[in-house]
Amino acid sequence: MRLPSTKTLRAFQLAARSGSFKTAASQLFLTPSAVSHQIRALEEELGVALFHRGARNLTLTDAGSTYLQEIDFLFERLDAATRELRASVGRSTLRLRVASFFANEFLLPRLAALHAAQPEIDLEIDTDGTGTDIHPPDADVSIVLGSGTWNELQAHRLFPQTYVPACSPALLARNPITSIEQLNGQTLLVFEARKDGWEHWAEAAGLQMPRPRKRIAFNNMSALVRATERSAGIGLVPAPLSAERFRAKSLVKLFEHEWETEDSYFLVHRAEVAARPEVIAFRKWLLDELRQASMKVPAAEGAEVADVA
Repeated sequence: MRLPSTKTLRAFQLAARSGSFKTAASQLFLTPSAVSHQIRALEEELGVALFHRGARNLTLTDAGSTYLQEIDFLFERLDAATRELRASVGRSTLRLRVASFFANEFLLPRLAALHAAQPEIDLEIDTDGTGTDIHPPDADVSIVLGSGTWNELQAHRLFPQTYVPACSPALLARNPITSIEQLNGQTLLVFEARKDGWEHWAEAAGLQMPRPRKRIAFNNMSALVRATERSAGIGLVPAPLSAERFRAKSLVKLFEHEWETEDSYFLVHRAEVAARPEVIAFRKWLLDELRQASMKVPAAEGAEVADVA
């Protein structure tokens, strides 16, 4: 019996996990129609429907769900065999899934330092973030933002997520702001995922919510921060990960009070990878870098570790 190609099986796996041919296509550098064609050909080859195709959604059939579990297991074994082979010739690969803003502001600027510290470890970095899995099966380690509710994962708390009002030096020079009342009539920049962020910040500070002239909402935090730097308005930006911009004076804190959310950044992984040397080495390097950047990380090297359910 002729087996389906690994390319076709990977396309099925990615589409099944994300619930989207478009998302799978972006990860495979294909068009959505090409992925759809591959899946249709796979279904014809197997003689069974793997997906229910709705007008706006894509869900697995019972057969598709069972097949995905088997495919995940087989790819995990294939990945493990590949890692073992590379390790036998002196190289290891660490697959990272990293929240995009953390990657842009902290990890990517330090890749050269990471390579210098661990030259024998190859990296695969995924910052896409469009899938439904916070820690997907093909990742060894993920850096995620949340409250710590991930099934059967070991979680290392890195630092809390806090927000602070900021603007560009040019905007501040044109329009000096020294009190919250002077935010009235300004343009406030809002993150879609935290539309009530300004209200929370004002409440936490014990202040009256300002009355903006307008609000501009962004679905991407990196875009919001860049717009703030370019004087598009006053942004409520993540304080810890904006520290380099404050030091470089591309952003200016308007007030010292920060709104501390219930979320933190966590490093998460499955228990079975905890003892792998490359996982231990990366975790130690990351915690050292965070401390040097004056993040509020735990004092002990092991961080705050828990099995979270």
